[in-house]
Amino acid sequence: MPVPGPLVSTQWLADHLGGENLVVLDATVLSVDGGGHVAGDEEYLVHGHVPGAFSADLIEQFSDPEAPLSFTRPSREQFERVAGEHGISNDTTVVVYDTAFGAWASRLWWMLRSFGHDDVAVLDGGLNQWRREGRELETGYRAPVARTFVAEERPGFWANKQDVERVATGARPGSLVCAVPAKEYSGEAPVRRREGHIPGSVSVPARTLIDPETRRLLAPAALAERLGAVATGEPVILYCAAGIAATSDALALTLLGHTNISVYDGSLNEWSTDPDAALTLAE
Repeated sequence: MPVPGPLVSTQWLADHLGGENLVVLDATVLSVDGGGHVAGDEEYLVHGHVPGAFSADLIEQFSDPEAPLSFTRPSREQFERVAGEHGISNDTTVVVYDTAFGAWASRLWWMLRSFGHDDVAVLDGGLNQWRREGRELETGYRAPVARTFVAEERPGFWANKQDVERVATGARPGSLVCAVPAKEYSGEAPVRRREGHIPGSVSVPARTLIDPETRRLLAPAALAERLGAVATGEPVILYCAAGIAATSDALALTLLGHTNISVYDGSLNEWSTDPDAALTLAE
């Protein structure tokens, strides 16, 4: 029962719920006043989740809580342990969703693939679409049965600050794509000490790839129109604030057949703290 691609419909998931080798993960993270985040435990426990889904904590478990930047990807050893604790083995089919616009789900989808697990997909429209269709919800906690997961770190999935600098200065070929909202890209909406975007990058906000009502990804033709400037086959480095929204762009590019993609994990939260790292306003 492998997933048919990087995205599955609510009907596909409903048809396969209860399968012995299927793990469904609720990757919801909630924003709080002041710009912080909390895991979506209350949403999962009280307001409901897909029947049989397990809660996946992207703040403490599927990120490195000791790293200086929030949501830094975990080490191979940590990921192996946490994935196994969530019932994932190397033979498990995994479907991930969230209650927002899909970026948290795509972050976990990207992370699983980067650690060698291809049988994983994002639920198109997430829990929002599941609810819209009147499908069954479950409340309360569900504990996974632990399994063993052996990770294989794959090159090319993640970019670091030096990789970005080389593209920005023309030292290596490639495109830079910024997935933050347009007003953050231009510097009109200040959220960091230093505002703007990395020079030479183009703006493709993650939410412009999503239908705002259904929260499903746009049709391939519409995705191609929005991503046409970068879906050319040359290397693409995606970034945002913390490497979350950028994975939504990565999902869209993957659906369009683009494979030469990496995500800058530190993104603007790292770049903007370096006074020597250039930032550009407007455009």
